[in-house]
Amino acid sequence: MNALAEMLVDLPGPDTASRLVVERRAASVLRPRGALARLDELAAWLAGWQRTTRPSVDRPATIVFVADHGVASVGVSAYPAEVTKAMLAALEAGAATATAMSRALGARCLAIDVGVGAPTGDIRVEAALSHARFEACVTSGRSAVEAAVNDGADLLVFGEMGIGNTTAAAAVCTALFGGDASRWTGRGTGVGDEGFGRKVAAVRAAQSRTHALPPLEVLREVGGAELVAIAAAVVEARRRSIPVVLDGFVVGAAVAPLHVARYGSLDHCVAGHRSAEAGHAELLGMLGQEPIVDLGLRLGEGTGALVALPILRLAAAAVTDVSTFEEWGLA
Repeated sequence: MNALAEMLVDLPGPDTASRLVVERRAASVLRPRGALARLDELAAWLAGWQRTTRPSVDRPATIVFVADHGVASVGVSAYPAEVTKAMLAALEAGAATATAMSRALGARCLAIDVGVGAPTGDIRVEAALSHARFEACVTSGRSAVEAAVNDGADLLVFGEMGIGNTTAAAAVCTALFGGDASRWTGRGTGVGDEGFGRKVAAVRAAQSRTHALPPLEVLREVGGAELVAIAAAVVEARRRSIPVVLDGFVVGAAVAPLHVARYGSLDHCVAGHRSAEAGHAELLGMLGQEPIVDLGLRLGEGTGALVALPILRLAAAAVTDVSTFEEWGLA
């Protein structure tokens, strides 16, 4: 059993007592019952995983995992693989979209290199990751969460960057849920028709190698270094009872094997948004996730999840900081 599988064996549940307190308060604050139903649900979800009757999003952290993909060499993206390295530099310098958005929200943003300059195997014909590299990526994901929690993070957003990673994400979904590759494959960075054809063909080739594999083995065979790191980071967050906001299609694909391997393993997660990438809406349905926002975004880097953070902050405040009818003398 690999380390990621071991992490899934004994997962903590939420603090149901705190969740119930917030649910009851939400039902009695100064507004018609159910007027902000979805926000009240989010506040109660936060309470359960933060283990407090006063949930908040005061110290969020964004962690962006970055890696290269061997399949990018066959022209599945509108951008060359070299862009991954350039974007890592931009993230580290605070010049990327994710870092700008994180600053605006008061969130610390970390960029974690898990394979820039060391592309994965070509998933059409070989495993993306060796067993040893898979385990190294698991360690990187867990260590990133540990560092964020030690810095006081009370909520985590995971993002990714890696040219070719929507191809890997589509391959993971096709292997897990079936159907033709075209069901899960989208345009990613805006690839043209010829590139799109190559992308679908790559996913089909990967699918032919992964029939009936266990879900975590699917992740090793056709995922990517950043997808594995995200999966491990999400489980580490669960083990530390830190709520997680999921980003788009690639992040969803990264955690889908966890959901298949152990139902309920993503209960501490909410989908920040529904992206425009083909397959994301269906994937969210498979994961039982209702997105907080749907703005047709498709960047990655954690940006769609970051857009949802103010809504989560408002959801908490609209319960914890609003008087009840009884407190206001109207009961």
